[in-house]
Amino acid sequence: MGNDANTRAVVLGGSLGGLFAARVLADAYDEVVIVDRDKLVDVKDARRGCPQGRHISGLLTRGQRAIESMYPGITEELFADGVPRGDLAGTVRWYVRGKRLKQRDADMLCVGASRPMLEYHVRRRTQALGNVKFAERHDILGLAATSDRRKIVGVRVQDLDADRGVETIDADLVVDATGRGSRTPIWLEDLGYPRVKEDRKKIGLGYVTQHYRLRNDPYQGDLSINGVAWPKLPRGILFAKTDGDRAEMTTYGILGDHPPTDQAGLFEFIRSLGIPEVYDAVIKAEPLEEPVAFRFPTTLRRRYEDMDRFPDGLLVVGDAVTTFNPVYAGGMTVAALSALTIREHLHSGAAPQPLDYFRDLARNVIDPPWQMTHNVDLSFPGVEGERPLSLKLEQAFMKLVQTAAARDSRVTAGYMRVAGQVEHPKTLMKPKFLLRVLLAATGITKPSPDRPRNRAAERREVPIS
Repeated sequence: MGNDANTRAVVLGGSLGGLFAARVLADAYDEVVIVDRDKLVDVKDARRGCPQGRHISGLLTRGQRAIESMYPGITEELFADGVPRGDLAGTVRWYVRGKRLKQRDADMLCVGASRPMLEYHVRRRTQALGNVKFAERHDILGLAATSDRRKIVGVRVQDLDADRGVETIDADLVVDATGRGSRTPIWLEDLGYPRVKEDRKKIGLGYVTQHYRLRNDPYQGDLSINGVAWPKLPRGILFAKTDGDRAEMTTYGILGDHPPTDQAGLFEFIRSLGIPEVYDAVIKAEPLEEPVAFRFPTTLRRRYEDMDRFPDGLLVVGDAVTTFNPVYAGGMTVAALSALTIREHLHSGAAPQPLDYFRDLARNVIDPPWQMTHNVDLSFPGVEGERPLSLKLEQAFMKLVQTAAARDSRVTAGYMRVAGQVEHPKTLMKPKFLLRVLLAATGITKPSPDRPRNRAAERREVPIS
């Protein structure tokens, strides 16, 4: 497949990370080709190549804002297609450390789209770009490089539906968006580059998802009811309204304490979480399919930013760089911010310098949430890892914040602005906020009253049959 256009970028993987990358590359290259094993165009259901599509995929506020910046108007398009919305601190009911947090609107828009719904809208908007093409049903075999192996000049593929043998798609830039299973580390070694350093942490996460048609209303105007796992109960749940007038439930356990997939066992697992309104809702609801399980044994971070050499013409984005504990819902946000980081490095149409890109991605996008979620993972004694005094102090402070948030809605708002990646974790240490945390956590201040919320922001309710 020769390059008939002036310039061409090839994106490996057509999930959200690949679509976001294609969106920004379309502004700089004459042609962008997205390669994937799956059928992509007009697909509305969960794809085999995206196993997470059958489970809750939380979109953090920073990610929603990044997507909106790339596809202006897409948020309202989702709402018009039946997607509910709310506020991460105001209309999400959080149970943390066994206590319900006070709620308060914090300008933290939550978009309650299922993963297939969000992917469909992003794909449709990407496809509408005149210079983006989809090479569907193609297996990705490897990279093509110059004779000195210093530059990537294409990708070798094979059409799964036609017997044409191995073909090469020429490219001025290749972007790997193939997710956690990325073969870039192996391809680099084959080209004579050192193996990228990887950080892995075993968390033994397992979760089960099921969708329901509800017969009673546990939400009472809220978008979602979320219980967060903690050392005394390493189990949690996300129970949210979503598109299709459904409720979407994902419950999880870490370190091997996984929910079962038989219906009676699953209900008993949910009952053990101590959130009675959720248990009461699911046992009375109509299940729309059998429970579906997923296993996530380890977190993963590939330290491309630390490499001394890297070939030109190749970038890596999203989960192919860093796979967070999915409980913290950072994957789609990092994928979107990876694309925006590429945009920042498309200087005057010139191809990005890979190591400059990776260093900016690490510093500005990955480091803060990676450190924050790493600290939370290590709060569970069974998770292996070093726990220096500095980590223990950070964990103690976060415990204090969570305790305070159960009494003070302003603490909840500040905490969720950090969790939603809108604010840097350092903002929690500002003197005024720190004083509020200390006063609330020690019980000196009175608990916040329940505040009326902006119900105009809640467009759709899950119908009760």
